[in-house]
Amino acid sequence: MQGMTERNFRGTLTERDVKRHIPHSFQVPGGATKIKATLSFDPPMVGGHRNMICLTLYDPCTFRGARHRHGNRHSAEIRQASATPGFLPGPLPAGDWVVQLETHMVMPGVACQYEIAVVIDHEEVAPAVVDAMPAPRFDRIADDRSGWYLGDLHAHTVHSDGAWKVADLVDAARSRGLDFVTLTDHNTTGGLQEMAGCGGPGLLTMGGQELTTYWGHALRLGSRSWHDWRGLTREGPEMAAMAARTYAAGGIFVIAHPRSVGDPHCTGCRWVYTHMMPGTAKLVEVWNGDWFGPEDGPRDRNEAALRLWYGWLNHGHRLVATAGTDVHGPDRQYRSPGPGFNAVHADQLSEPAILRAVAAGHVCLTSGPSLRFAAHHQSGARGMMGDSLPAADDSASVSLAASWDGVPESASLRLIADGQTQDTLSIPASGTREWTVTAASADADWYVVEVRGRDGAMLALSNPIFLDR
Repeated sequence: MQGMTERNFRGTLTERDVKRHIPHSFQVPGGATKIKATLSFDPPMVGGHRNMICLTLYDPCTFRGARHRHGNRHSAEIRQASATPGFLPGPLPAGDWVVQLETHMVMPGVACQYEIAVVIDHEEVAPAVVDAMPAPRFDRIADDRSGWYLGDLHAHTVHSDGAWKVADLVDAARSRGLDFVTLTDHNTTGGLQEMAGCGGPGLLTMGGQELTTYWGHALRLGSRSWHDWRGLTREGPEMAAMAARTYAAGGIFVIAHPRSVGDPHCTGCRWVYTHMMPGTAKLVEVWNGDWFGPEDGPRDRNEAALRLWYGWLNHGHRLVATAGTDVHGPDRQYRSPGPGFNAVHADQLSEPAILRAVAAGHVCLTSGPSLRFAAHHQSGARGMMGDSLPAADDSASVSLAASWDGVPESASLRLIADGQTQDTLSIPASGTREWTVTAASADADWYVVEVRGRDGAMLALSNPIFLDR
């Protein structure tokens, strides 16, 4: 015999409730077959800016999903064998569940009224228990050869605020000719199982998530598990500890779009963690989407991120720079030229190898052109992007060499030393350039090469070569 239980919650939010986690507990009886939670709130916008309120579900033991997205009506349905995108199917244990509001933005001036409706279907005779979904496995080796591989480290689907399914993202990456693509939906692991099964010959699928907090976003690449971010504070050490745990578990932690516009236009998008500037972070996304932002937004956000990175390097933080398309659907398809991708020199085309190479800085960021940057110390030591060599001295010099291909007309190449332009030249579609660093000129700790278009947009960017003095 079937039954149904309903529970409703209502409340009022004001600007004092912004950046809170507001739990609402409800009891699930034995024999539950479906749980559906629906959130609605009004007004959706105030003064041209959105109220941004999302819901997260927890069963008595663990996280059961989230779907970070816009709009003033959100719905989550969980069954043993299926779930709304962003949420996790599996057994529906009896006990205290929580539907939690994440108040990313509550605009001032107008009170926001919300309602949560929870409906639980259950049977007197408990249904057969379906085993929990196994952990997604990203252990495929798509190519066992060492070489350069092109891919994306930052992409979204309907499991958060994207407009396409996982399969659509993978098809687009394959059409663009990428070698790897990474799913990083906001605050959920809901799409990773499908992503793990979507790769095939010539394309590696990788997994992670975008930790989307009230004071900044970070990519946790190689992560399979959700991490509780409710205890994070802007001024405290919690984010640094979370980054350290990510590295310890074999993943990598990337500060995402650190100079994106913040509240209220893009709530929480700007990186403002006091102890993580850069703190324990070892990587930073300096190229997010197209180099120049949209006309109605901050067009120089990537330039600002680049300056921030150069400043961190000058303070002795040897951070790796990454790119991410941050693609959300077919309206921002992979195209060329366009957003930044990562050309990675890895031992093989597998997730562990790609992540190791990225962490080592063996990465060039590019919207299409090929760029390579290497160094040769007169003693015989050689290195590539991300590597360290001895500095030049009275007995030995260092040669820096850049090579490029596929560069559009009227592009220029810049050699950057400790954040300052050392050399600028107009370049043909393909070519090479060498510079010699001697003891007399060895006053820089790191060198980077930029390729820019006639409008100043970045076309390709190397990671640094460091000279240890």
